[in-house]
Amino acid sequence: MNVTTFTFNAFSENTYLLHDETKECIVIDPGCYDKSEQEELTSFVAAQGLHIKQLVNTHCHVDHVLGNKFISDKYKVDLVIHEADLPTLRAVAVYAPSYGFTRYQELLPTKYLKEGELLQFGNTELQILFTPGHAPGHVVFYHAPSEQVIGGDVLFNRSIGRTDLPGGNYQILIQSIKTKLFTLPDSVTVYPGHGPSTTIGEEKKFNPFLR
Repeated sequence: MNVTTFTFNAFSENTYLLHDETKECIVIDPGCYDKSEQEELTSFVAAQGLHIKQLVNTHCHVDHVLGNKFISDKYKVDLVIHEADLPTLRAVAVYAPSYGFTRYQELLPTKYLKEGELLQFGNTELQILFTPGHAPGHVVFYHAPSEQVIGGDVLFNRSIGRTDLPGGNYQILIQSIKTKLFTLPDSVTVYPGHGPSTTIGEEKKFNPFLR
């Protein structure tokens, strides 16, 4: 499985394209807001000959959903999230203008992700892990064969997701990390919603919030 990272919008949010040898692809957390960001993503898709099959969000804070409507319209794909994060998504239209995102367009999901199910594209299967704490319906996507996890805003390089936003809960976040992410092999690479990638083993050893 190939992971391609784009960093978009004023929050320096990481948008991920996952694709395999079939050229099928899923878009995770499209933060592309302005035209130049949208063109950067679509140019890559076209140059690589990728076929966008799904659009998913790890969670639905504004910086992770700004490009949902654009991706859905451009590639004719529906949005899929965890049902517990629907209120988080619905709130974005209310507060997005206060962050300067006056052209945000709401896109609602057509179905929901559930822990224990698989997210599939091409020859690739991703495990869905429910990891609330940063947001009520946060999920991460784990590809066991390549030891890679798309982690959203749960675990960062030497940090963790913030819990002072509506729906956040520090104790639940720590529990999600320890019971879901830290049970994965130490060699697993974590691709977070912001900042550089890390590994499970590195964060077990050096993350000051998790000692």
